[in-house]
Amino acid sequence: MRLIVSQRVLEKLKNKHKVRVSEAEECFLNQEKTFLEDTRVDHRTHPPTMWFIAPTDSQRLLKVVFIERSKKVYELKTAYDPNKEEERIYDKYATPL
Repeated sequence: MRLIVSQRVLEKLKNKHKVRVSEAEECFLNQEKTFLEDTRVDHRTHPPTMWFIAPTDSQRLLKVVFIERSKKVYELKTAYDPNKEEERIYDKYATPL
């Protein structure tokens, strides 16, 4: 897996969400359920914006949002602590791998 992170996203992760890129990478490796597509009109992209919730190695739960650029190459859009509604949606619609 290769993770692409722009400087803008890197700064947002650090300053706004207090998330390290390594934590997002850990979430990809610790993922237990499928990705979900963000179908909200304001968030539609081509290729589609995808997301999932998974723990880091230290058990910090993160919502990871990304675009798949090619097989196993992901462009990170953001990662942050999910809220209860995001957790509910993910638990309801994501299926085990």
